[in-house]
This record gives sequence, structure tokens and C-alpha cells, in this order.
Amino acid sequence: MDRNQEIALTQMRKSVEKLGSSTDSYGEKTLMRFLIARSMNPEKAAKMFCQWKKWRAEMVPLGYITDSEVADDSVAEKVYFQGLSKNGYPVVIIKLSKHFPSKDQVQFKKYVVHLLDKTIASSFNGREIGNEKLIGILDLQNITYSNVDVRGMITVFQFLQVIPFGGSDAGAHPMKLEC
Repeated sequence: MDRNQEIALTQMRKSVEKLGSSTDSYGEKTLMRFLIARSMNPEKAAKMFCQWKKWRAEMVPLGYITDSEVADDSVAEKVYFQGLSKNGYPVVIIKLSKHFPSKDQVQFKKYVVHLLDKTIASSFNGREIGNEKLIGILDLQNITYSNVDVRGMITVFQFLQVIPFGGSDAGAHPMKLEC
């Protein structure tokens, strides 16, 4: 980490404290993701971090979402974990023909967070790497109009991108979306 990054990180930590929160249980690499997402602006990164912590506490109060909380979506067997790529990134295949729009958007959001958390965690075995990436493959075979879920797509892309569309869930996973 260069000197400018260290200064920005220190300023971000101070800004987070001013906002009434703490960075104690988060490593430098995690905090750097917020700084990078906000163009190394410590105040904006601190605000985003605090919003993320608040959102995370509401959406995932135990720190994780149990399989039983998302059992209805899991039963559909629409997402398959395929292990790690040759570069060490988790590979996920999503069979869109098995997806149908959810009547309960909050439950669907929990399912997406559950999948992202589980997928990302599968790649780093307890050590923080700060560049948690995954590879998603969308299987479009046998897809019909009944499988098209615009709200679901917006939800997924909101969780995956850094720049929020708006709403409380946007930017929930601060990482850059690369296609």
C-alpha cells in the first residue's frame, strides 16, 4: 500500500468514527474496496461504508443468511457452484429457465445476498483478499417469457455494482462489475 492510500485509509477511519460507527472488525483490504469505489475520497467512502454496515445489519442480522431462510428459492436448483476457476475465482452457473419472478422481493434479495456471500466466501477460506471476484455463467437454454424477471435483474446488478441506482440496497457489495 502506498503512502497516499495509507493517508486515505486513516482519514476514512476517522470519518467513520465521526459518523458514529467503527471499522474495528474490518481489515484494510475491505476498507480499500470502499475507497476505490469512491475514487479514494475518504468522506464519501466512509459514508458508503456506514450505509453498507447499516444495510448489512438489517438484511443480515446474524452476519450470514442461513440456508433455511432461503429454502424456497434454493429448492428450485437454479444456481450451481462449480468450484474455482484456474485463477481461483468461484464459478457459478445460473439456469435462468428455472427462475421465476419472486412475489416477495425482500426474500429474493436475501437469496441473492446469501448466494453472493456463499460464493465469495468459497474462494478465500477465511483470509481477506480485498479483490473478491466471481465468475457467473448464465444458461439461457429453454428460457421463456415466464422466466424473465426485470426486478430480479435490477436487484442482482444493484448488488454487484459500486455506483448505486438508488434505494437502500444499491452498492451492497462494493466491487466493480466487469463483463
